[in-house]
Amino acid sequence: MTSRVLRKSCALFLATAVSALAAAPIRAETTAVKLGVLNDMSGVYADITGPGAVVAAQMAADDFVASHKDFKVEVVSADHQNKPDVGSSIARKWYDQDGVDAILDVPTSSVALVVSDITREKNKVFLVSGGGSSDLTGAKCSPNTVQWTYDTWALANGTGTAATRREGTTWFFLTADYAFGAALERDAAAAVKNAGGKVLGGVKHPLSATDFSSFLLQAQASGAKVIGLANAGGDTINAIKQAAEFGLTQGGQSLTGLLIFSSDVKALGLPAAQGLLLTEAFYWDLNDDTRAFSRRFAEKFGGKMPTSTQAGVYSSALHYLNAIKDAKTKDAPKVMEQMRATPIDDPLFGKGEVRIDGRATHPMYLFKVKKPADSKGPWDLYEVVATIPANEAFRPLKDGGCPLVK
Repeated sequence: MTSRVLRKSCALFLATAVSALAAAPIRAETTAVKLGVLNDMSGVYADITGPGAVVAAQMAADDFVASHKDFKVEVVSADHQNKPDVGSSIARKWYDQDGVDAILDVPTSSVALVVSDITREKNKVFLVSGGGSSDLTGAKCSPNTVQWTYDTWALANGTGTAATRREGTTWFFLTADYAFGAALERDAAAAVKNAGGKVLGGVKHPLSATDFSSFLLQAQASGAKVIGLANAGGDTINAIKQAAEFGLTQGGQSLTGLLIFSSDVKALGLPAAQGLLLTEAFYWDLNDDTRAFSRRFAEKFGGKMPTSTQAGVYSSALHYLNAIKDAKTKDAPKVMEQMRATPIDDPLFGKGEVRIDGRATHPMYLFKVKKPADSKGPWDLYEVVATIPANEAFRPLKDGGCPLVK
């Protein structure tokens, strides 16, 4: 082959290659995001968050990727067993070795506070749905943490104030002996006093208690009109069941659950739970949007309707993924800045914002558990007593003591 023929062949080859490249579609680079759902998978809070929160996170990932084909979102999960050391170990491994970009959920406030510190150290993102201590957006706030669903101040402001005005002015607290219980009692006691009530005393019980008899006897002996349950999950269910056995309500005292979930009411049954006042951020039957999501969730989770924390995992994950898309980076400070800059307009939680202290604001609702005769189905549990607007539902920014607030 002569050199002239060789040059012509090379030129023809190059022209063909360039033409083929020009005709081929340009594929956008895929952005891979890894979400870690860390919660109680088998213990006292498993029904509140647990496997259902993993389902919710996967739904968020699937819904987001369906509209954004240039993203790949993976969901992993683990059981922290309600132990700070276990949660800490998992969080460090996820961040250091497994490439997790954000940790979600984390009930048990003592675990959530540890994970918040680690997330700040590793410069990642923490989206709290299950952890309730208002300290997460107060003195221990972090530029890397968003508390999405509820907190102890919001619960106390809603239920504590309403119950004092409706049920009675003297209170006795039955409190779970860890960070969440202490914060909930503290915030509720302040709300009770602001509403003109008085706290006569309280008693602490261990996490996952099975026998509440000695604690309930102290509550009964106090003579308080309201017994405030500053606990959650299985502890709340057991306390209410045993209180009925002791005849507390028949004796004129009323029980108020400061953190009650729809799964708790379902487990108790309406005959035992009827009349309970409670504050929640989400209920499956609030409107067309919450019903549509909840029915999709139920199809994937054995017919069970989502709790507020499970719905919070879904919504917070979507807000985070959209922030990555809009910021065009996974860099945590820029993503957090985008999350704060983007108003919340969520079909499950309504309108609000992510504040500088990490508090996501949205309406909260004061509910009353229905009487059995008023319920029209197995998940028809609540009636709405009042809607608390987003700007009133959570602690004022200036009052939290968050160092990020200037």
